[in-house]
Amino acid sequence: MTVGIVDYGCGNLFSLISMFDSLGVKAIAADDAVTLYKCDKVVLPGVGAFGAAVESLRSRGLLPVVNAIAKSTPMLGICLGMQLLFDRSYEYGINDGLGIVRGEVKPIPQTSGLKIPHMGWNALNIVKQSRLLKNISSGEYVYFVHSYCACGCDDSVVATVDHGTSIVAAVERGHVFGTQFHPEKSGETGLKIMRAFMEI
Repeated sequence: MTVGIVDYGCGNLFSLISMFDSLGVKAIAADDAVTLYKCDKVVLPGVGAFGAAVESLRSRGLLPVVNAIAKSTPMLGICLGMQLLFDRSYEYGINDGLGIVRGEVKPIPQTSGLKIPHMGWNALNIVKQSRLLKNISSGEYVYFVHSYCACGCDDSVVATVDHGTSIVAAVERGHVFGTQFHPEKSGETGLKIMRAFMEI
């Protein structure tokens, strides 16, 4: 089995490759359609701003590639990569996303007095049966770093997290998955999630 990590200049590829290596899974970073189409699973990572990430995908010709792969291959978006799966984001203006999962990305509400960005360990609340989260339980901790969150995607939400308000932590739509947190930085819980992804 080979996992393709979409390399578009906006993700921490080394951490992901190291995590898959620890699971005994071959992972390759690729920025071309031929390589990515051959992979059994695909991960869309992401750090930084939504608009810049979309432009980076577009400039490399990867927008149609990712959309095509999502129709037939298990795909996992991580952090910004999850946000890119939605219809649009309101980060620094309005930017269209991939439109693979219905919903929008908006700033985390600043009504709680808690710090933004939401950074550090927090406990998951599993709200729906999920193939991705089948090996973990509510209350297990994962690692977050984000200032924006998914909204209007209730039919796809499988886990939330409390940060003054309920925030979408993971989504699932068919064989497309997303985690707002970083599994590769979430210790044994993250490894259990990625083992489940490998079994899909």
